[in-house]
Amino acid sequence: MDEAHARDMDEAHARQETPGGRPRGTPDRVPAGSPGRPVRVFLVDDHEVVRRGVRDLLDAEEDIEVVGEAASAGRALARGPALRPDVAVLDVRLPDGDGITVCRELRSRLPGLACLVLTSFDDDEALLDAIMAGAAGYVLKEIKGTDLVAAVRVVAAGRSMLDPATTARLMSSLRGEEADEPREPDALSGLSPREAEILGLIGEGLTNRQIGRRLYLSEKTVKNHISRLLAKLGVERRIQAAVLATQAGQHSPEHGPVPH
Repeated sequence: MDEAHARDMDEAHARQETPGGRPRGTPDRVPAGSPGRPVRVFLVDDHEVVRRGVRDLLDAEEDIEVVGEAASAGRALARGPALRPDVAVLDVRLPDGDGITVCRELRSRLPGLACLVLTSFDDDEALLDAIMAGAAGYVLKEIKGTDLVAAVRVVAAGRSMLDPATTARLMSSLRGEEADEPREPDALSGLSPREAEILGLIGEGLTNRQIGRRLYLSEKTVKNHISRLLAKLGVERRIQAAVLATQAGQHSPEHGPVPH
């Protein structure tokens, strides 16, 4: 009944029209959040009450439109791409998978999608996984309604809800180092151009197969490069490399610090 309700809501929403007569969901070139172009949001949570509450909260805003919802990872991946959302609000724990995987898969199909992970668990491991999957934000369900609305607007605008100080603290904790003794810049400088390129793609949340396709390399070659770059960085896990890649991007002169 829960899945059927979500599907009916999607189909009913798709039949509605905007005041100008344009069917909802019709693509246009106006930036998300602009007048006449609300931020399109896709909700993924296995609890109907949570989905309904978030939908009501977001739909009450003139510049935000919930275009669909799903109660499972499978339904999210089946529905999400066709809805062309700007933002996906994802629960971490789903009955047939997890929101982190959904984030990674949806972003591989919709490169411009911003994923906002919404969870009940303050879990450093899940946060690191979210960073690796390319999530733009990670917030707890205890967040105030007004703050959740603001978070959706922030990630829709291409900014991050991942505080650089938080990622730095997590990285220091993983490496067993004090926060005031960073050694990442020296380690990064020792990477070859190809290794640095692959590290950047890891930070974007790409899988080995996706990296291979992007760089025209075999998956085995990608694995070999990753093994070498992990050794050079002095880390053992891929998610640690992903955090380093995120930090490098945040402090790059080209990009500057990530707003939060």
